[in-house]
Amino acid sequence: MKWKTMLIAAVMLATAFVTPARALEYTFDSPSTGDFGTPTSDEVIYELENPNTDRSKNSALIPPGFGSPTSYLPNSGEYLTPNLAAGGPLNSPSLIPGSTTVGGGAVMLPGAVDAPVSSYPTTGTPATAFTDVTADLYYSNGSLGTLEIPAIGLTVKIVQGTDSAALSKGAGHFPGSSIWDGNVALAGHNRGVNNHFGKIHTLAAGNTITLTTALGTRTYAVTSVAKVSETDNSMLAATSDNCITLFTCVRNERDLRWCVRGVEI
Repeated sequence: MKWKTMLIAAVMLATAFVTPARALEYTFDSPSTGDFGTPTSDEVIYELENPNTDRSKNSALIPPGFGSPTSYLPNSGEYLTPNLAAGGPLNSPSLIPGSTTVGGGAVMLPGAVDAPVSSYPTTGTPATAFTDVTADLYYSNGSLGTLEIPAIGLTVKIVQGTDSAALSKGAGHFPGSSIWDGNVALAGHNRGVNNHFGKIHTLAAGNTITLTTALGTRTYAVTSVAKVSETDNSMLAATSDNCITLFTCVRNERDLRWCVRGVEI
């Protein structure tokens, strides 16, 4: 009888520990949102206060000399790259000959590098100065002369035409534009192996450009540097004064061209 009693007790004890099987119950708390304060970055604060102000390196200022009258004035100094700064003197339409202002305040100037001769302007300022390209103006190497821009370390020969074959040899001369008197219009690549005009957008007012042809040597001073529409060719027009106009593409902006204008000094 004793063993039966022990068996019954063991069965009852085992039964007491048996529970129905079910999934564990648990929950996840949402992560804390954190306690973030107001941004302390000057750039962020300025953006919040005036989001339309250009604060990129294009608008960098060269600070005035220590102890000068303007050394302690905010926003004083000269633009590091005045032709790129939104508020710079070279981006004022009033300083760019023949420019027009379109929607959004963009300055539109001519600049289609591959524009056919038939699209060149035939009206406007009377063409009182023009020198056509003739056989006797070619050098023995097939060029029409040499272009020099000391500020960007450029010396390149000038060839007739603005197609790919011509621009692979040097700066291309627009057929239909003057080669000496009046407006001499040239084009060049801004990237690749023959990126002769890759830095012309960094030129500043007063930088010199020298043109040498069989007719002589002329030096010009830069008066404007601006982005232009590829479809506006008015700056290719003949002029009564002696000037030089340079065109190249704008990196990653296929509908625009850089246009540099210089006048004889």
